[in-house]
Amino acid sequence: MAGVKKAKPDLTKKVHEVPHKPGVYLMRDRFNRVIYVGKARDLRKRVGSYFMPSKIAVADLKTRAMLDAVWDFETHTVQNEAESILLEGKLIKEYRPRYNVSFRDDKRFLLVKVDQTEEWPRFRLARFKKDDNARYFGPYAHAGALRQTLNFMRKKFGVLTFGRGSPTERELKSSTYQVPMKLSEITPEIYRERVAQACEFLEGHSREMMAELEKQMRAQAEKLDFEKAAELRNMLDDLRRTTRPTRRFTRGSLPTTIEPEADVRALADALQLPKVPRVMECFDISNISTTHVVASMVCFRDGVPDKNCYRRYRIRTVEGQDDFASMAEVVRRRYSRILLEARDADPDTAEFS
Repeated sequence: MAGVKKAKPDLTKKVHEVPHKPGVYLMRDRFNRVIYVGKARDLRKRVGSYFMPSKIAVADLKTRAMLDAVWDFETHTVQNEAESILLEGKLIKEYRPRYNVSFRDDKRFLLVKVDQTEEWPRFRLARFKKDDNARYFGPYAHAGALRQTLNFMRKKFGVLTFGRGSPTERELKSSTYQVPMKLSEITPEIYRERVAQACEFLEGHSREMMAELEKQMRAQAEKLDFEKAAELRNMLDDLRRTTRPTRRFTRGSLPTTIEPEADVRALADALQLPKVPRVMECFDISNISTTHVVASMVCFRDGVPDKNCYRRYRIRTVEGQDDFASMAEVVRRRYSRILLEARDADPDTAEFS
């Protein structure tokens, strides 16, 4: 095993395999640790720029130090720029790469929250999703575009945005050219219909509205009112950024370039196993307190997670925080039971590999 050494890939050659698509890239060192995460509208152009001699010559000290440490890289494509921003932030928080400065704090992307249990529900901004029966939309990568979208919704649907509590005297008397009826002239039930329409808009049911705005923009341009046309164009851009469907990158939905079968074969070679492992079980010990020690087990079949076989164990015989003794207990309990069941079924073939 000591003689197994992975050769460094030809990165300039590998760049040509990267697609011209938006996404994120991860730089790894020789120990496979992620040392930098970045995003790009065009992955091949962005990643390729790191390995161009002309770019390296004028790079700052931080970039040169990173490139000296880079052993390999990987890329993940997404559907649009907004998704690349969201995924970049998630990966930086997950890996905390040494050469990333932004996103390493606990800053989160904005959500839109509307609490429909209120008499007059408002659309507000939030950074955390709470278990409070409110409805949440997002996350949104472009904060400025999101705020402009909420302003548009206030004018278009006559809904309350920002602030707290019941409508103020000014809000009760306010109206817009699109919603001339004041809040003081309608009931909470009618207002809730407006809220429902605004929620549908945030969910992406906005094609007709976008088409109408685009029609207005062209009409203003034909009248040579370019200032108004530019204002409508900017509004359209903000609305498209906000209402464009984006995936939420949770732990299970992260794009991957993993090839389970090939990776399992490579693992068998690296560990010098007699055959490819079909089932792998991995254990971890967690010390919640000195009196509550638990173990968790995850299972992989043919290189793919088998969540139905995941297990959790309460450590019974070990006192205090002793990870080695706790690991010995859970492994003994797990495989003693399996061996007994296998021997009962077929005494001649019960074994592990």
